[in-house]
Amino acid sequence: MTSRWKYVPLSTESQDLENQLAKRFAKCPAVAELLLQRGIRSIEEAERFFHPSLRDLHDPFLMPDMDKAVDRLNQAMGAKERIMVYGDYDVDGTTAVALVYRYLQNFYSEIDFYIPTRYDEGYGITTKVIDEAAEAGVKLIIILDCGIKAIEEIKYARSLGIDFIICDHHVPDDELPPAAAILNPKLEGSTYPCPHLSGCGVGYKLMQAFSISNGIGTAELEGMLDLVAVSIAADIVPMVDENRVMAYHGLKRLNSNPNMGLRAIIRTCGLIGKEITISDVIFKIGPRINASGRMQSGREAVELLTARDSKDAAKLSMAIDQYNKDRKQLDKQITEEANAILEKRGEINSPKKAIVIYNKDWHKGIIGIVASRLTELYYKPSVVLTLNDGLATGSSRSVQGFDVYKAVDSTRDLLENFGGHTYAVGLSLKEENIPEFKRRFEEYVAANIQPEQLTPQINIDSVIAFAQIAPEFASTLRLFNPYGPGNQVPVFCTKGVSDFGTSRLVGRQNEHIKLEIVDDTSGKVINAIAFNMAQYFDRIHAGEKFDICYTIEESKHRNSANSIQLMVKQIHFDN
Repeated sequence: MTSRWKYVPLSTESQDLENQLAKRFAKCPAVAELLLQRGIRSIEEAERFFHPSLRDLHDPFLMPDMDKAVDRLNQAMGAKERIMVYGDYDVDGTTAVALVYRYLQNFYSEIDFYIPTRYDEGYGITTKVIDEAAEAGVKLIIILDCGIKAIEEIKYARSLGIDFIICDHHVPDDELPPAAAILNPKLEGSTYPCPHLSGCGVGYKLMQAFSISNGIGTAELEGMLDLVAVSIAADIVPMVDENRVMAYHGLKRLNSNPNMGLRAIIRTCGLIGKEITISDVIFKIGPRINASGRMQSGREAVELLTARDSKDAAKLSMAIDQYNKDRKQLDKQITEEANAILEKRGEINSPKKAIVIYNKDWHKGIIGIVASRLTELYYKPSVVLTLNDGLATGSSRSVQGFDVYKAVDSTRDLLENFGGHTYAVGLSLKEENIPEFKRRFEEYVAANIQPEQLTPQINIDSVIAFAQIAPEFASTLRLFNPYGPGNQVPVFCTKGVSDFGTSRLVGRQNEHIKLEIVDDTSGKVINAIAFNMAQYFDRIHAGEKFDICYTIEESKHRNSANSIQLMVKQIHFDN
């Protein structure tokens, strides 16, 4: 699908700021524009952005209820109460449970953790687990990455003498559970400076506050930022503010001395000896941790992430790797089945603005991935449903700029439960309500989505000439890492480029173009690769000029003459 290119030049006010920043980055003028687009307005802010410091983490007590949460935790430990650490079965939930459980184990032994199974228990806390906790003598449950909508369950727990500390980051409803403390930076009225923490990030802030209140040094907790970095990357929360600080230092930990479980996954992924990036977490490490909860039990993921024996870690890592292989096969199979259903219903090229699809036999653990696949393929908000424990259970995914949470919320009277974020929502409903849900969801999307939101868009950060692409520029770009929402990999555009005469087709089926191109600003020949764009080769080889948008990568041999390569995202001819 061809994308729209969008470039918004700096305003007059921003251009004045750009001139000030450009003095600091005189050899790389485009850097000033990139910084301004990320909200950087001064040399001091630029230095903090390029060199994230743990000193820039916010005071955890700025979060509403943090003092109550710490007081209740200290009270439980002082009274030798039994504590349960409970969390969701996805990457964010399991890393959060691993972090809080492992950290508190350093100071307290009357503690255990619990991860529900996706199929038998489903998302969130259940009265069954609360009953089991009561029988085990649990008096405090720290619930992570869920719980913000568990009103009746937490009321029931209170009747049994069990308190909850909720550490969540999902959108809350107007009514809140009667917990001892609710830690959620999205609460109405919250002035916490970073509202988009991951669930694990909220857990980290609780442990940070606990440490401060008890005069505990920070080294042990900071050593667990690798878990936070994995959660931030896998849950795709904005890579800004303290999320970026924690991800930056967590990545350093992943590359130097990761925890034993993560080290085992890194070895299984074949990443030992390589620089681990956010992309590696998203596409290699995260999916393996997620596969545990999708295919079997998220408990195994926590056991791996808290392992203290290398042999145990290796064994668990191999099991989780097999779950991931099984997950890939199911993912491919169900996506193909979904496409076949859409084709049969005539919806492949339908004017409908949304997709809702149901098959009672699909694997519950895969439907979120399939929803993502359909959204990417057809660029429409998508809901994929299957039958689980008597209810139609589903996942929805959205396109850039469209709030699918509001779309699902508009049908809440049809739903048994739902929760999530702007771009991803989980839901459940009675099977007989599916037709009406489909009608109303599609109606809401059609009425509220903007035409431009139904076409992929490439946001261009800067229009530059090849003369500006020097090793020093590429070196400075490295300082923009780690990347994520709010701080995406910079995308550049160069206009009027042409073949140097040596570009060629590559790949098993000659499907890619290995470009050697020039523009009018210098005689510099730039290397580029255009994957799956062989259809443009004849026009390029004939000498036609074209525009490209691209990202910039460096080879491992950074000082070599050909250390820079452009990764072409799209090619555009004037006609």
